[in-house]
Amino acid sequence: MTTIDTTTQRRTLSIAQVLVCGAAIVTLSMGIRHGFGLWLQPITQAHGWTRETFAFALAIQNLTWGIAGIFAGMAADRFGAFRVLLAGAVVYAAGLTGMALATTPLLFTATTGVLIGIAQAGTTYAVVYGVIGRNIPAARRSWAMGIAAAAGSFGQFLMVPVEGFLIRSFGWQEALLMLGAAAVLIVPLAWGLREPGFASGAAPVRREQSIGQALAEACRYPSFQLLMAGYFVCGFQVVFIGVHMPSYLKDKGLAPEVASYALALIGLFNVFGTYLAGTLGERMLKKNILAFIYFARSVVIVLFLLAPISPLSVYLFASAMGLLWLSTIPPTNAVVAQIFGVAHLSMLGGFVFFSHQIGSFLGVWLGGYLYDRTGSYDIVWYISIALGVFAALVNFPVRETAIARPAPQAG
Repeated sequence: MTTIDTTTQRRTLSIAQVLVCGAAIVTLSMGIRHGFGLWLQPITQAHGWTRETFAFALAIQNLTWGIAGIFAGMAADRFGAFRVLLAGAVVYAAGLTGMALATTPLLFTATTGVLIGIAQAGTTYAVVYGVIGRNIPAARRSWAMGIAAAAGSFGQFLMVPVEGFLIRSFGWQEALLMLGAAAVLIVPLAWGLREPGFASGAAPVRREQSIGQALAEACRYPSFQLLMAGYFVCGFQVVFIGVHMPSYLKDKGLAPEVASYALALIGLFNVFGTYLAGTLGERMLKKNILAFIYFARSVVIVLFLLAPISPLSVYLFASAMGLLWLSTIPPTNAVVAQIFGVAHLSMLGGFVFFSHQIGSFLGVWLGGYLYDRTGSYDIVWYISIALGVFAALVNFPVRETAIARPAPQAG
């Protein structure tokens, strides 16, 4: 029996280049996406749509992101991240333009849901983490993934107030068109992630398995299944909060600026949370880090619902939740790389993320569905609490050691 090789023998990009370019791409892509909740009321009021209409389009976006992420990961593992990022940037610009100009729920769902979902699959974590896995030593991989995840959080801190300002200053349609132009900036950044080993069409990491063999092995492995279950909960919680919290706070009588500041605080504090989670992943069992994060989220939500609503309570909730927001990403992806190696990392990361996006679909859609029928978000808050406890429990049995495979037979 032999264990898999978890690192590549020939590194083609420097750590600094991978982190700077990868972090900048994730900052822009995730930063734009995190502010979509600010458009819920302007768009629904302008078109006379229900909140469920907007929420359903965002739910389709998250589901599309998850499905497309699998294929974007396969393409990135086979042809390199550069080509996938280029395509993702173009589709992102088209989707944001369509989001601004759509006049029917069907067209809004096709652009905001399908196009932007595909774009996010090609410009965020699964693709960038594949580059990190191939170019950064295993001993520093969790830390590097923490840096990239922190960049996504910084994007939220940076972009959400900017998006709120653009909406107030220019109108919601013009703001989306401006963001579409900004998405094109991913193109020059992608040049920094061109891996020379892919120029000939062959991946620079030695493959001992086909895509089908790697996927079948992972899906049969109990720890992979448990990681997917936990990531489902992550998606449910963060997308429900990210999309519906602005409307929840406005329903409670708070000014729109409170929601913008709260989302920015989530992004700011998650810069520290994700970096800390990535750094601790070098020293502690990653499954214990994940269990703590999920359980702590449930505690924070309970305290938020029990406290009297005020700008201060919102900012405290946002700060605490921010420390836990995307901090699941570095340990989850680092465990996948640790167990299965990096040859198919983008693809396997895409499958784990697909589970996350199923949770995202349910969180954002149920938020709109149950609000339209009950006039309250209370039921979804309670579901989020219960799921956090569930996710904490299922991460404890995860085994982080590299999977053992039979030694290849001599010809």
